[in-house]
Amino acid sequence: MAEEKRPVLAIMRPESYREKSEALAQDYGFEPLYVPMIRLEGIKDEGFEPFIRRVLTGSSDYVVFTSANGISFTLDKLSETEKKDFITALKKIKVIAIGPNTEKELIKIGIDNSFLPGDYSSKGIVEALCPEVAGKTVDLARSAFGAKVLIEGLEKCGATVYETHVYTLSIPEGTIQKDLIERTLAGEVDAFAFTSSMMVKGFMKHAKGLGAEETIKESLSRAVVGAIGTPTGNTLNKYGVNANVIPEEFTFEALIKAMKKEL
Repeated sequence: MAEEKRPVLAIMRPESYREKSEALAQDYGFEPLYVPMIRLEGIKDEGFEPFIRRVLTGSSDYVVFTSANGISFTLDKLSETEKKDFITALKKIKVIAIGPNTEKELIKIGIDNSFLPGDYSSKGIVEALCPEVAGKTVDLARSAFGAKVLIEGLEKCGATVYETHVYTLSIPEGTIQKDLIERTLAGEVDAFAFTSSMMVKGFMKHAKGLGAEETIKESLSRAVVGAIGTPTGNTLNKYGVNANVIPEEFTFEALIKAMKKEL
């Protein structure tokens, strides 16, 4: 008997996620089509040295990481000795991880007591910390595209918030991105996993580049469109695309598991 054809799932996460993402997609019965719509690039802004100093001197009460990338791009900028000192100092501070993947990355570096909000989102962090951060110093190490809601929310609760950008996001330009748009228009992709607003923008930018701004919406409406988190779902809506699936848990595995049920 011929093997049943697996549904094709477009995974558009940065290249560094490829191995894990493809393996997960295959486990759930998908044929992964990996086309990054986001590129991660480390940056060092003027807030970086003061951030490290606050952690080392213990003048930071909370350090918030909103992604595993935030941790690795922070450590990449430090020498081996600085890394050790920084991790030792972090252990004495309340460290917040936005979700399970960020928590895993912290465990890898020896921080096994991080706090996770009930709702894995910026809003969830604000809700969890609000009752206790008045008069406290909170440091955020994240991408240059982090949601404003985190800073504004914590400041409203009385915290002094410092933000340092340890990496930025850009949209890769290449033939594989154009090919994905063409395959989408041809109806060759069954499902799309959008894991951030920036990813949606990258995808739509490539569609626009091919003059397919309107037709791409029709193609997506015939496929299963999944989004991690309401902000990503809202960004799709702004482009006239409806997300069929927004799982309650903001993880890639929860997303593809929920998408599989829709097929």
